[in-house]
Amino acid sequence: MFLVPLILAGLSMLGPFSIDTPFPAFREMADDFDVTSDEMQLVVSAYLISFGLMSPFHGPLSDAIGRRKVILGGVAVYVAASIGAALSTNLEMLLAFRVLQGLSAGGGVIVSRTVIRDVYSGPEAQRLMSRVMMIFALAPAVAPVIGGLLLQVGPWPITFWFMAGMATLLIVVVAMALPETHPVENRIPLRVGSLVRSLTSVTRNSTFHRVAWAAALSFAGQFIYIGAAPIFVVDLLGRGELDFWMFFVPMIGGVLVGAQISSSAAGRLSGNQLVTGALAFGTVGALVNVLLAVLAGPSLPWAIVGPALIGVATAAAYPSMQLTLLDMFPGSRGAAVSMFTFFTLLLNGLIAGALAPFVTGSVVELALASTVLVVAGLLFWLWHLAVERRDAPTTHHPLPIEPIDQM
Repeated sequence: MFLVPLILAGLSMLGPFSIDTPFPAFREMADDFDVTSDEMQLVVSAYLISFGLMSPFHGPLSDAIGRRKVILGGVAVYVAASIGAALSTNLEMLLAFRVLQGLSAGGGVIVSRTVIRDVYSGPEAQRLMSRVMMIFALAPAVAPVIGGLLLQVGPWPITFWFMAGMATLLIVVVAMALPETHPVENRIPLRVGSLVRSLTSVTRNSTFHRVAWAAALSFAGQFIYIGAAPIFVVDLLGRGELDFWMFFVPMIGGVLVGAQISSSAAGRLSGNQLVTGALAFGTVGALVNVLLAVLAGPSLPWAIVGPALIGVATAAAYPSMQLTLLDMFPGSRGAAVSMFTFFTLLLNGLIAGALAPFVTGSVVELALASTVLVVAGLLFWLWHLAVERRDAPTTHHPLPIEPIDQM
């Protein structure tokens, strides 16, 4: 029981490590490539957008050929992409390999979540999802600290060599210790028509969209700080390459608290009750964040209290929301988690690359942008609950699942 969540969390950590580890090196990379800090934001958005564009395919592919093959293949390509990024001689070359990192990372990040629901159900699935999140939550706090320490040893490419080494270790561990959780008899045919139908059965479901956008937008209220961390920490707070921990440690501390709340609530509160309470708390936290930004400005610790409170809410709500989405499509869980990840990563990529440069002029602007995203997530969730209550008197069966073409 201990080893499985550790492996799955390690696979999930590829995502935040890919985003956060290079942050302390952004200034050095910008000087080396002769580009601006705004252009360096493309290093984040290139990874996130490519991850999002590829994410619809990892899950359905794992539904067809099994989880282990997709995980191992994806992480192997990620190793090659990380080596290419380390050897890059200009921003364009680096962005090309960041795109390849994004295209391949989902093999581990996305499919690992599906493994949990393959094996566990009910409160046990929620507890395991929460434990994975608790381990996973350490990554954004640890990654920039590691990145800063690595820069004391060598120039910026060392951060990408570190990613390549970490991914290689994951390949070895998965190959030795993670069993296949999707048996042959439950797989869909490896045909384009079957894979496309599994994706369209998800994307045509209006309930899926309401829950998925509620989760994606509420998380985006936290992620806008993560995606803009180099600007937030260095430009707004006036800190250095070794000071990212001042932001990430409190925020991820909030995530750990939220994940523990989710685990403790399993079997005691319904998923709807937990999510509603968590998102309401997140909205209050976002409003507190705006107030502190207005009153205290870019000063510590006040500037990071709000992101930490939003982190509590996100981590408390996320496991239940993901399980809700997976349970809608028991025959094609990979497709469900892929499409959810697609929406989330595409949104985060746009936030990091397009929105962040326009809302990072001050801590007040950043706090207001975060609040808009958190409130939007709560509104989508309340819409979902309203529709659920409206349909309750005539709904006596689980949500219909469109059959997947077996021809």
